[in-house]
Amino acid sequence: MKILNLHPWKVSPEEAIRIQKELVKRLKIEKIKKIETVAGCDAWSKEGRIYGAVCIFSYPQLNLLEIVKKNIKESFPYIPGLLSFREGPVFISCFKSLKINPDLIIFDGQGIAHPRYMGLATHLGIILDKPTIGCAKKPLVGNYDLNNLGKEKGSYLLWKDKNKKIVGAVLRSREGVKPIFISCGYKIDLSTALKIIISLCKNYRIPEPLRIAHIEAKRFN
Repeated sequence: MKILNLHPWKVSPEEAIRIQKELVKRLKIEKIKKIETVAGCDAWSKEGRIYGAVCIFSYPQLNLLEIVKKNIKESFPYIPGLLSFREGPVFISCFKSLKINPDLIIFDGQGIAHPRYMGLATHLGIILDKPTIGCAKKPLVGNYDLNNLGKEKGSYLLWKDKNKKIVGAVLRSREGVKPIFISCGYKIDLSTALKIIISLCKNYRIPEPLRIAHIEAKRFN
């Protein structure tokens, strides 16, 4: 799997912001080609270490094909808007060990719904040169009115930032649960991203590849 070495990861917050502003010049939003495999990525931290998992599934069958888990020492603090510098290295470590090269990657985080349009999914999409989607439980930027969101699965609202730019969609992934926040990461358009996420949400609020990645990251041993 091709992994681009575009910048160092052990940097100051100020340098991280500068890097994001440079990387956004590489942003591509486009139609994705055929998808046969999809990856879900999640990470968490405990006692100074970051634990990450990447789980590969067939699509649309959702058969689990591969799991890779890694852990590394924390090298960047938790700062909203700079999550990729905290979690990016553990995911890159996982991707280096994968046997299957996924067609699409979904991250538990933001895509272009970000102050500098460079959330975790967008940043890692550029580094990995892969189509990516950001799927978050909470927004980082933007305005929306949940009163206008339908109750049934598949209902969504377009989500705009302070510049009135559409950065994603607030999606009801399952009836009777809180919505999730979907944004394009890299090399995918919003309409396609929404259709894929809806198809991946089976019996839970969170799409299955992310749900399993979360379980596996927490189960790290």
